[in-house]
Amino acid sequence: MLDPAIAEAPVTGADFLSSAFALQRKAFQRVPYPDWPRRAAWLKALRALLRDNDARMCEAISADFGCRPPEETRLLELFPSLGSIDYALRHARRWMRPRRQFAGLWFLPARTELMPQPAGVVGIIVPWNYPLYLAVGPLVDALAAGNRVLVKMSEYTPAFSALFAQLIEKYFPDGEVRVVNGDAEIASAFAALPFDHLLFTGSTPVGRKVMRAAAEKLTPVTLELGGKSPAIIGPGARFDHAVERIIYGKCVNAGQTCIAPDYVLLPRDRQDEFIERARVVFARMYPDFADGGQYATIITPRQHARQLQLLDAAVAGGATAHPLATARDDAVRLLPPTLLTGVAADAEVMREEIFGPLLPLVPYDSIDGALEYIAARPHPLALYLFETNAGVVQDMLQRSHAGGVCLNDTLYHIAQHNLPFGGVGPSGMGAYHGEDGFRTFSKMKPVFRQSRFAATSLLNPPYGARFRRLLKWLLRG
Repeated sequence: MLDPAIAEAPVTGADFLSSAFALQRKAFQRVPYPDWPRRAAWLKALRALLRDNDARMCEAISADFGCRPPEETRLLELFPSLGSIDYALRHARRWMRPRRQFAGLWFLPARTELMPQPAGVVGIIVPWNYPLYLAVGPLVDALAAGNRVLVKMSEYTPAFSALFAQLIEKYFPDGEVRVVNGDAEIASAFAALPFDHLLFTGSTPVGRKVMRAAAEKLTPVTLELGGKSPAIIGPGARFDHAVERIIYGKCVNAGQTCIAPDYVLLPRDRQDEFIERARVVFARMYPDFADGGQYATIITPRQHARQLQLLDAAVAGGATAHPLATARDDAVRLLPPTLLTGVAADAEVMREEIFGPLLPLVPYDSIDGALEYIAARPHPLALYLFETNAGVVQDMLQRSHAGGVCLNDTLYHIAQHNLPFGGVGPSGMGAYHGEDGFRTFSKMKPVFRQSRFAATSLLNPPYGARFRRLLKWLLRG
């Protein structure tokens, strides 16, 4: 049973926000450039927090969802979180080193360097769909970069948010990291704080509000948003493999994933084959769908009602629904993955990010047509291509814009710590993970080191004949 003491996250008020921020600012001013042993200690404390409390965190997240298999939480949240910590512990000491080189030819023997300096106090706004990983992932990068951090958890995961707040206080007793809980009003006040950097993960409409609030304080932002992430089955794809990986990417967490495949572009004559194969794949993955506890439920009644509204509106507009299981239990928000064919182009399910287990199939007559279809729409957060022809793959890579691309699989590009993760255009701005995250939360401060033998005094006024001869020489290039 979930500990009643952490069943609901306490709401914090504006006074708490102000005092928490002030404490973080003072802590940063006392130690503005933490050395590597201190940063490594923070990362190890975070690793201990995750390892020591694995079961409790899985239980809390499942309680928030109604049902979320602990295996999914461990695979999709705990595993990449621990991996990001270990990656930072292996590499961040090197990332901290100034990057030195000679100055430009005319300024020799001067030298230049880029000195990574902690940004200061970082704010992280966490969504509800992966509350562990999307809190820990950016937190790792911010701590590796030497910052103090305030984390705003989602009000839609009260059990986990309360537990995480307690654990952070226990494992970071000196307040290097603090957790803020509360509703949308608190989130708005949080976004308006004068952070040195603010990272938000969530929907595009809310991202606009966060950026607007941050702009009042000229706070730099990283926005990790969402959008319509397509999966393309190319003419040379291994078809059965493509169906399996797309269904997997759509089913984990019941499709409540910002990089889940949002719709499938496939050859027109293979639509029925996709549906038949998808049913086989789903039955193999979830043999006891209704009672096995292996499939997540929709997190809140509001989100569940939204999925049903999208489904009903699509069918009313002429689409045909193909559920991959017969069991559906609205009382516990258990909604089977449902393929949609014949969806009108202007249907809401084709305009809005689905964020659930609905999956429209969009047939194409040529791969060029499929790429043009994607190019005509806002840039997605993720793009999935299943294809064995190297020429088709290269053409797609050159002609498409997306936050990230995954070839012949889904989702797992997000777990590559040596690749930046971020959107483009409506799907986000900026990136983090690994060294890119370290740089996001650092000021790469340029330093020019002049030599005692510098000749720059030759450029001083008065601007006489000697100066003009020298200037002419410089301008020759």
